[in-house]
Amino acid sequence: MRSGKGLYVFKNGARYEGEWRRAMKYGVGQMLYPDGSRYEGDWRHDLKQGFGAYYYPNGDIYEGAWFKGKRHGLGTYFFAEYQVKFMGTWVEGRIEGPGQIIYPRVRYHGSWFKGMPKGPGCFVFDTNCMQHGFYLFIKDPALEEYGEGEEEKEEKPKEDRIEEGGEEEIEIDETLGKISVWRARNVTAYMAEFLPPEPVPLPVHDSVPSLAEESLGTEVMAFEIPSVVGEEEGGDDNDSWLMHRQKFLEETQQKD
Repeated sequence: MRSGKGLYVFKNGARYEGEWRRAMKYGVGQMLYPDGSRYEGDWRHDLKQGFGAYYYPNGDIYEGAWFKGKRHGLGTYFFAEYQVKFMGTWVEGRIEGPGQIIYPRVRYHGSWFKGMPKGPGCFVFDTNCMQHGFYLFIKDPALEEYGEGEEEKEEKPKEDRIEEGGEEEIEIDETLGKISVWRARNVTAYMAEFLPPEPVPLPVHDSVPSLAEESLGTEVMAFEIPSVVGEEEGGDDNDSWLMHRQKFLEETQQKD
């Protein structure tokens, strides 16, 4: 039975080097995956849990809290293609709640719903001004309209669903087939009191998880950069994840 520190090579080519307990990845370790991605951080019961950094094949980097194998809690996600960084909270692998998008020379403060920006927010520019507005959901124009004979697939009224299937209500995903678009309202001088709430750590209730397959998908997000943004610059994502992990652990202990 694997226990303590060691290296294990899986049949699919994946490699784990780190701490074990009762033949499970448990403690601190590094996992190299066949697709070239890697994870460095905390493990519990064979799943990512605690603080860790995941490096994706496309250059994206997630660094932050994990719970039962999914991004969950405070974290940052660097999008290599756009050279921007998101800072905020995840809930079971999906962006949810207050957050910020950091572009070169501009930062967006707002809130997210099921991975999409929604509601009031503001862009803060390095010229000491703010653009206020809000994100709203509209139908994705890229989707095709209903074709001939497709009308029957439209959503039935709530009353009809209750008559056909009893009183059980079906939760409808309001983001399905929608995109999030920015609507600007006005521009003011920078004032901190106008900023939306900052993201905060999420409470977690630990328990022994089932050893389900891990979710390793990258985030999908559309970026709408204001026209005043300057040339793209690199991020500061080369910092050691161990330094960030220590800060994460200290903040967690203070809250306990």
